[in-house]
Amino acid sequence: MVHHSGSIQSFKQQKGMHTSISEILKEKSLKPSRRSLPCLAQSQTHPINLNHFLSVPLSPDPKPDVEDLSQSISTSCSLLPPQTTEDVKDTYVEETEVSTNETRADPTFLLQKPISRAKLGTRTDSLQEKNRSDSSGLFFRDGKKRIDYILVYKKSSPQVEKRCTFEKNLRAEGLMLEKEPSMTNNDIMFVKIHAPWDTLCKYAEQMNIRMPFRKKCYFTDWKRKTLGSRFHLRCQQIKGWLPKNPMKLDKEALPDLEETDCYTAPFSRARMHHFTINNRETFFSNSTRSRIVHHVLQRTKYEDGKSKMGINRLLGNNTYEAAFPPHEGGYKSRHPIKTHGAQNHRHLLYERWARWGIWYKYQPLDLIRRYFGEKIGLYFAWLGWYTGMLIPAALVGVFVFLYGLFTMDSSQVSKEICEANSTIMCPMCEETCEPWTLSDSCVYAKVTRLFDNGGTVFFAIFMAIWATVFLEFWKRRRAELTYDWDLIDWEEEEEELRPQFEAKYSRLERVNPISGKPEPFQPFSDKLSRLLVSVSGIFFMISLVLTAVFAVVVFRLIAMEKFASFNWNFVKKNWQFATSGTGVCINFMIIMSLNVVYEKVAYLLTNLEHPRTESEWENSFALKMFLFQFVNLNSSTFYIAFFLGRFAGRPGKYNKLFNRWRLEECHPSGCLIDLCLQMGVIMFFKQIWNNFMELGYPLLQNWWSRRKMKKGGGGGGQNVENKSQLPQWDKDWNLQPMNAHGLVDEYLEMVLQFGFTTIFVAAFPLAPLLALLNNIIEIRLDAYKFVTQWRRPMPARATDIGIWHGILEGIGVLAVITNAFVIAITSDYIPRFVYAFKYGPCVDKGHHHADECLRGYMNSSLSVFDMWDLKNSSKDRYCRYRDYRAPPWSSAPYEFTLQFWHVLAARLAFIIVFEHLVFGIKSFIAYLIPDMPKDLCDRMRREKYLMQEMMYEAELEHLQKERKKNGKRYHHEWP
Repeated sequence: MVHHSGSIQSFKQQKGMHTSISEILKEKSLKPSRRSLPCLAQSQTHPINLNHFLSVPLSPDPKPDVEDLSQSISTSCSLLPPQTTEDVKDTYVEETEVSTNETRADPTFLLQKPISRAKLGTRTDSLQEKNRSDSSGLFFRDGKKRIDYILVYKKSSPQVEKRCTFEKNLRAEGLMLEKEPSMTNNDIMFVKIHAPWDTLCKYAEQMNIRMPFRKKCYFTDWKRKTLGSRFHLRCQQIKGWLPKNPMKLDKEALPDLEETDCYTAPFSRARMHHFTINNRETFFSNSTRSRIVHHVLQRTKYEDGKSKMGINRLLGNNTYEAAFPPHEGGYKSRHPIKTHGAQNHRHLLYERWARWGIWYKYQPLDLIRRYFGEKIGLYFAWLGWYTGMLIPAALVGVFVFLYGLFTMDSSQVSKEICEANSTIMCPMCEETCEPWTLSDSCVYAKVTRLFDNGGTVFFAIFMAIWATVFLEFWKRRRAELTYDWDLIDWEEEEEELRPQFEAKYSRLERVNPISGKPEPFQPFSDKLSRLLVSVSGIFFMISLVLTAVFAVVVFRLIAMEKFASFNWNFVKKNWQFATSGTGVCINFMIIMSLNVVYEKVAYLLTNLEHPRTESEWENSFALKMFLFQFVNLNSSTFYIAFFLGRFAGRPGKYNKLFNRWRLEECHPSGCLIDLCLQMGVIMFFKQIWNNFMELGYPLLQNWWSRRKMKKGGGGGGQNVENKSQLPQWDKDWNLQPMNAHGLVDEYLEMVLQFGFTTIFVAAFPLAPLLALLNNIIEIRLDAYKFVTQWRRPMPARATDIGIWHGILEGIGVLAVITNAFVIAITSDYIPRFVYAFKYGPCVDKGHHHADECLRGYMNSSLSVFDMWDLKNSSKDRYCRYRDYRAPPWSSAPYEFTLQFWHVLAARLAFIIVFEHLVFGIKSFIAYLIPDMPKDLCDRMRREKYLMQEMMYEAELEHLQKERKKNGKRYHHEWP
């Protein structure tokens, strides 16, 4: 292949073949060979009412058109004398821009299809009418040049010189600009940007954008033939008899998604004849065009200097107010989509993805990826995969909960508590509180049974394995998506430096080992010092979280005494519910308040580190936000799970905080209900709050923008009553921009939910169900927000979900450890297990029913205390408390009994066995499930081989064609 490419280059030098793009475009299309058929499908999807016309030539023998001159409004930068801002802000003159390239369809690349003259005239008229109606929103004023990007600036901005230089350099790069004032605010000016065909080709080659060039030939076709046609037909018949999957979208529902099963290769102008160019207007999709323009905007200078370039810096110094690719029109139509088709991709996404009525349908991931880019497409693919995997987890969790519900009344422990009318419990406080009977907490014991039952251990093991299966199968799903989306061989180009990094370290330079160019450099000592300051800030914020948790603990201790001595008998009997409920609500308010502070602190600390690139900044910011919010959400939960009631002491010798408040102790039926209440309240209210902030806040902001727009916007604009009268750029400007943090907030919400679903799932088996219901809403909520409430984000490429995959794996490991401790320490599973097999009535009688073996368990788990030792005036001398201690009449009163040590040893043994067992199963499952399916690996290797053969054959055939056309001799082996 090296010799072949070298021969091609030498032949080009001798004959001067294809020295310019114009010569390539004039060349006639080649006849397809047997082994390399052209991909007849469109390379990208387009609205159904435009597909047919754009792919049909206007005449059998079209003549080259002469492009019309387009008038565009632009500021005459080079001729402006020094003036004040007031003199300059409303000054703009007409400037003529002449394009050297026509953007209409080249007849040499069009599919030759017969078409009647009447039908052609009808389509021509409809397209012209369509262009006239859409030219105010999607095209330049000539109705031909498509708008690929929008820049917004204020005419009152003093940064005129920078803006003029920047726009002048954009024109020098080959972009075409046209300016338009806003209809709602006279101070706002829009700069519409169009990338001509030559510019798109040039930068597509520089950016190594992969484009389709041949139809795929699968090597598995022969396998299907060998299976036998009868078996294949029988399977098709059985499949036809089965009911239709209601979750799948019909092909009729998405007529715009045609299969583009083609080989792709990095675009090259010298080998343009290889690629399937049915139409130059549709060869590069809208998202690809926007990405190319964004690439140019990021690398265009606005002043002389190494760091004086890029649209990001101009947005930072308020030269421009906003920069965004435009939406492809409105998302609603007066005509139904079933009869009239989709107006554009945005309309199609709204009808088939963002509406609440299709919440049960699968997502059109290909269309999402083509409209928003691979990075956002991968987010929704991951969110959909996570939601689908929650279905079996939610079902098992519901079964565990129902098992506890059906056995709630028949449980031996609950029966003993509810029937213990004569069992006197020690008072909750030493001064104003009185003894109480164990039967008063009957309801509390029954509710505890819902979550602390025999299925708890099984469910904890199941969820640990589920987390591993979820991550391993996501790797396979990601591999399939990257293959389908042509990202296998894509490597992220060398990222540009952040403007803040360039400004800070512009004086220190070193040679980039990849590009070989000098660039700013951050010394190791400076980087280390800034990292230490950032880590110190993180620890300070974590200590602030722990302080807030300590304050909540103090409140619970005070509330416990107040509720236990309350005058209202209902509150006095349910003092534990009252204490836990009020403590959880106050803790939730503190959590949500601190989250606002954490975001600002994480932003400041990340900027203090001066990350080199945007991806480094995003990863650093995401890690800080996760650490802050994870500790904030789970610190109080860890306290309840592992510290509540562990250090309370005993009657007569209670441990007190500040020698004033007695430490809180667990209920006789265990502490698991407190943990369950904490998780349920935080998870439920946090999801409601997040959904409101994601949709309600943008809705309110957009409503306020529309209200100001109807009143003229306060900027002297026109009074626009009908929003449909506005051009698309004005509509997009009045939408909310995507969060400055990108997808960090979206991923963070789901990852924190994943932690709640797995880390303490042994205490709250309904967590997967709540997560599933929330995610069903979340998918459509995010879809509605992206399609209708936000400006169109910049389409970006990505091959994975980034740092979040490592965080999810860390949560999976932490979940195994925490669930082992929750079952062993927080739950009463181990004390009941030890009693049943060591001290219960079934020890000498063999195996019996589980409830029969637990008879007498409550009496065994409660110790005796002599209240007369405290000179208590109660008529009852002895009271009971939860612990394993000797009675006061023994030789060693109030010392730990042998049963206590047996329970402690069993808890430690359970933790060790549980962790080793689950980690072993997780590792075995991860080993069994490869990250990439074997058939996908074989297909990739086969296609790489076929692609090399096709490229060689196509180049050879093209050279032979050229020599034959020039009258030169050639032979079949080599031209």
